[in-house]
Amino acid sequence: MTPLDFARIQTRRSFFRTSAGGIGTMALADLLSAEGRTAQSTDPLMPKIPHFAPKAKNVIFMFMEGGPSQIDLFDPKPALQKWHGKPLPPSMTKDLRLAFIKPTAAVLACPREFKRYGQSGIEFSDYIPHIASCADDICLVRSMYSDAFNHHPGQLLLMTGSTQFGRPTMGAWVTYGLGSESRNLPGFVVLSSGAGTSGGATNFSSGFLSSTFQGTVFRSSGEPILYLANPDGVTSETQRARLDAIRGLNEQRYASTGDEEIAARIHSYELAFRMQTAAPELLDFSKESPATLEMYGVNKEPTRPYATNCLLARRMVERGVRFVLMMHASWDDHTEINKKLKKNCDITDQPAAALIKDLKQRGLLDETLVVWGGEFGRTPMVEIRKPEDADNGGRDHHPVAYSMWMAGGGIKGGTVIGKTDDLGFNIVEDKVHVHDLQATILNRLGFEHTRFTYRHMGRDYRLTDLEGNVVRKMLVGA
Repeated sequence: MTPLDFARIQTRRSFFRTSAGGIGTMALADLLSAEGRTAQSTDPLMPKIPHFAPKAKNVIFMFMEGGPSQIDLFDPKPALQKWHGKPLPPSMTKDLRLAFIKPTAAVLACPREFKRYGQSGIEFSDYIPHIASCADDICLVRSMYSDAFNHHPGQLLLMTGSTQFGRPTMGAWVTYGLGSESRNLPGFVVLSSGAGTSGGATNFSSGFLSSTFQGTVFRSSGEPILYLANPDGVTSETQRARLDAIRGLNEQRYASTGDEEIAARIHSYELAFRMQTAAPELLDFSKESPATLEMYGVNKEPTRPYATNCLLARRMVERGVRFVLMMHASWDDHTEINKKLKKNCDITDQPAAALIKDLKQRGLLDETLVVWGGEFGRTPMVEIRKPEDADNGGRDHHPVAYSMWMAGGGIKGGTVIGKTDDLGFNIVEDKVHVHDLQATILNRLGFEHTRFTYRHMGRDYRLTDLEGNVVRKMLVGA
């Protein structure tokens, strides 16, 4: 090979490597674009514009893992008294999928007292008087149904639109679509209380979206995020210099590959640096009024843990956090339902109502969508695991008819959607599937759910999978 031939080869190599950023880079960029992955900025959480003007800017999802009993809280069924201790007709239960009990299980009447609240006159149980006091701000859906009758699949369906692993969760979709208005806190934050959810991290995973969009778990006391603080001896100046050096290397790599995970890495390092100051300030309630702390129940038991999370949720949306997932577990009352249900209501009722009232008095409820509910409800029939214990009765999973509610963010308050039969067994009016709920949430955030997609592995995916209709009766002005 002559020197001239070698020079020509090197010139060609140089051309393919450098022209228009490199032919290889161009090809990679084309593939990334086909996957919907071409990053627009090294900050993936820059605020974005949805399909149309949104009614809500933020979401607080109060996820009550385990399946709260709609019969004992939201959907009064006095007719159950006539059937108490008797099995339902086989014609009603022949196609029912049950987790633990048999279709021949006896009916369990509800001992709760229901009253009408507010100008709307919506009926609520005596276990949740504080939530009931917000009746005119609440849209209660008594006709929810799901395809899943076990916890983890049910939670996956509610949060991702599918019972399969690997899909992005609702919070990830929302932050992907809207970005975040907070520069010093994550766009999607997770708060937890109680025993822990069956779905765990799959309830706030980013799936095949960039890891930027997954939920960041905050602790309500101590160090807000584990390993966020600098080690002893590392000053802020040293940390800044280190991050600048790492950022420079990452930006070079990002420029040559377009890999969105590198952009996510750059963003996460910078955000972590800013959170070292912002996160402790977020947890400092010293500037909250005594009346506010008392309203939430922050300084007393048993409300303290959930009250702290509710107050944190309000402070987060004030600071521009896009999606707050509050997971409280567990409402899985297969036994001792009267005792266990009251315990969870005593923990969550006052703080949940305080959150709605606090958002409203601060002018934030109109732009914050609040969602309350679990992955399914509970059966009208009893489950008895200890026959020798008269108070042992509970309720099994019931995905075919249960209740959830929403407030704020363009949702019509003082409204009841749907109706179940006299025994709370089946829906008889205005069925609302999980995908319908998801479509409605996205609508309030400015998205047409059928157009809100992400291309992955040759297919356009969306939160509502291939189904879902916006529930117009729930919307203000619809």
